[in-house]
Amino acid sequence: MSIINEVEERSGNKCELCSSTDNLSVYEIQPPINRGAYGNINICSTCLEQVEDPEKMDQNHWHCLNDSMWSEHDAVKVMAWRMLARQKSQDLMDMIYFEGDTKNWAEATGEGDDDTIKIVHKDSNGVTLQSGDSVVLIKDLPVKGSSMVAKRGTAVRRISLDHENAEYIEGKVDGQQIVIITKYVKKI
Repeated sequence: MSIINEVEERSGNKCELCSSTDNLSVYEIQPPINRGAYGNINICSTCLEQVEDPEKMDQNHWHCLNDSMWSEHDAVKVMAWRMLARQKSQDLMDMIYFEGDTKNWAEATGEGDDDTIKIVHKDSNGVTLQSGDSVVLIKDLPVKGSSMVAKRGTAVRRISLDHENAEYIEGKVDGQQIVIITKYVKKI
């Protein structure tokens, strides 16, 4: 069974955050954990737009988190925790029960961090980069420990951020996961 079919079946063909049945897609929670359907949720276009662009956040839409935060699926709880963190709903965030490393996964994107200590990744033009963004290389980059050279103009999709260093991001180039210095990329 494919990941998409597995997630759709698990969710009952509903958005796992707000229960909408319109315009659904399977969304991989960042950073990816490579465990099949476990790391994905079924999400409607309304939720997805607000997940990917915090400036489009509609507080009223997210009342649904009161229910979805109790999901038995970790990926749903992680996304509910992150959206509650954006709304600064600390009381509800504290109520979510995580097992094992799931809390670390929820915190991996920096949601919920104090904005004064949050690490901000910026591209060569000073544009803020977010996990899941696409960038293009602006310089040929030799990959350390390999004979590979990542060529200028190469698009790197669905980047992940290094949460300890603002100068590093990760992404796949020619099927290989590499670390890239932010001053050599431009957001697309």
